[in-house]
Amino acid sequence: MNGWDALSGTSKVVAEPSWESLLLGEAPVPIQFQGAAPWQPTTDRGGVGMQVLTNMGPIQCLFHSAQEASTAVLWVSGAGGGFSGGGGLYSILSDELLEDGVSSLRLNYRKPNNFLHSMLDVLAGVYFLQDKGYLRVALVGHSFGGAVVVAAAPLSDAVVTVVGLASQTYGAKHAYLAAPKPLLLVHGEDDDRLSPRCSVLINEIAKEPKKLVLYPGAGHNLRECRDELHPLLKNWLLEKLAG
Repeated sequence: MNGWDALSGTSKVVAEPSWESLLLGEAPVPIQFQGAAPWQPTTDRGGVGMQVLTNMGPIQCLFHSAQEASTAVLWVSGAGGGFSGGGGLYSILSDELLEDGVSSLRLNYRKPNNFLHSMLDVLAGVYFLQDKGYLRVALVGHSFGGAVVVAAAPLSDAVVTVVGLASQTYGAKHAYLAAPKPLLLVHGEDDDRLSPRCSVLINEIAKEPKKLVLYPGAGHNLRECRDELHPLLKNWLLEKLAG
């Protein structure tokens, strides 16, 4: 695959491993953090627009920065990319958590629906947060992104908890490797895009500590259970980030 050196402005060939070979320690992580740059979103979606620069290209992000924070949440969406998820709670919680001294990075994939590259983007986002001085990071992903964060979590010691919302199973077959990082899995029982059985299966694969929450009447985007999901997510993140 072609890489991009943000410092020299030149492209170079980067060998592409499989996502599974990274997770099993059979290949090194090929993405490299190379700094950050301003980015102006076309619409106001909350946070401050910025790009995480890597040897594989820039990653568009929305950064909600709390003063003197040492903990942060990294949020990713479904296969189509973007900045939303969790029944519309990403932007809401990103702002609310600022009051608790927790920053947020809402990350848009460079190559939506590409599992390997989405996993690498998450890791690059974690590298950015570490470079900013964040010591403890939570990963939250919806749908496709749920499996992405489950797969990325074992590859960073900075990640202390993982949340999968209406997750797919592809990419999550090694969920047991996330332990001992606490894993929260949430699914709507009326999800007609990804069956709640997906989260049940991931939960069966995963090791403790873990928690599975199924919401009756909720579909794939989880809007029907947003009032219940809101405090569940917020309390989970604050508790696990606090250690």
